[in-house]
Amino acid sequence: MTKGISASDGRSSRRRVLRLAGGGLTLAVLTAGAAGCREDAADGGGSEGSAGDKPSGGGAAPGAGQAPEPQWTKSTSAQTYGDNDELVAVGGVVIASGDPLVAFDVATGKERWVLESGAVPGAPMLVGNGTLYLASGKYDGTVAGYDPASGRETWRSHLGKGYRQPKPMAVDEKQVYVIAEILEDDGSSRTNVIAALDSSTGKVAWSEQRDLGTMQMGVHAAVKGRYLVYTDFKKNLTVRDTATGTQVWTHKTTKTNYGFFAVHEELVIVPQGQTLQAFNLSDGTEKWSIKTERLTTFKEPAVVEGVLYIADSARTLRAVEPGTGKEIWQSKALAKDEAQVPRQYVKVGGVLYGATSLDKQGGVVAIDAKTGELRWTFNDKTGDFHAWLVATDGKRVFALHGTKLHALPA
Repeated sequence: MTKGISASDGRSSRRRVLRLAGGGLTLAVLTAGAAGCREDAADGGGSEGSAGDKPSGGGAAPGAGQAPEPQWTKSTSAQTYGDNDELVAVGGVVIASGDPLVAFDVATGKERWVLESGAVPGAPMLVGNGTLYLASGKYDGTVAGYDPASGRETWRSHLGKGYRQPKPMAVDEKQVYVIAEILEDDGSSRTNVIAALDSSTGKVAWSEQRDLGTMQMGVHAAVKGRYLVYTDFKKNLTVRDTATGTQVWTHKTTKTNYGFFAVHEELVIVPQGQTLQAFNLSDGTEKWSIKTERLTTFKEPAVVEGVLYIADSARTLRAVEPGTGKEIWQSKALAKDEAQVPRQYVKVGGVLYGATSLDKQGGVVAIDAKTGELRWTFNDKTGDFHAWLVATDGKRVFALHGTKLHALPA
């Protein structure tokens, strides 16, 4: 295990809004309650809620309809918002956003390396080009890249002294895209900038100032070919040209489920309350739309292996052809079993794994990817109210809940 790999300084954090099945807690509520709720109600691991860390060697075959036992369970330094990019499995390790930042061996759960500076609050962990990109804890305009397998720094870029808190948004083969606050003379900030950094040299390829009133927080982004697409808390859906930074188009949305969206080929797919819409990335025109039942809202979408998966507040799960909006199947299994709605998805073989939001009878659901039938639900019985997160290395499914990280056999 390697400690103190980077000289970057970390800081402790309060993390942001977690989601109820039908809505979100306010930031004020989270700020008041996060410190107390972060303490483990029970330091348990595994579906039986056993105390402490669970060593490797578990994962016995369960009975019909029963969740498997974790192969291992570890207590972590995780401090998460519930964003999908705060748990990653890459390079033989699994990493949960936290301070210190700890990489666990995917097979054994043993610590492989520790980065004392940890992850900056609100900044995602992005993986691309074999590199793990993190915002610097020094808040000095730095963005750094690390080898996921060893934790050693391999890339660094400085946006400039006139900017603070640059956070990675998205990455492609050539560039790392960041958002940063623009500093005023008095040290305050009223505007922010979107910039592209060369992933080879770290030099700034372009930077574009966003409109007054836009926010740095709450941004979700993805890059597809020549288009950088992102949403924010101000309900903006924006697409920029990746080569120049020029804004291609922007739409005001109604409800975007905290800004989560999916991209597929030339489309961006956005849930907006009762409607799910797909827009052309090139010009913002609508390609297709789907409506759910009255008084029902769509949740977070995901395109996994060419299929769009999305649930709604009535606990209906759909598999959809993302290019056309044509429904492949619709399942009421979650409602029948009173299971919580997934908000994040990964797939291994023929099984779709979904992570739910708040923990009341939630957890990780395993769903037959061909039919939508529910196979089992895994819950660690800790009672932690934080959202679940999932990631996979193709052999295991990693489930993060509060500070507990579980490795489930896939």
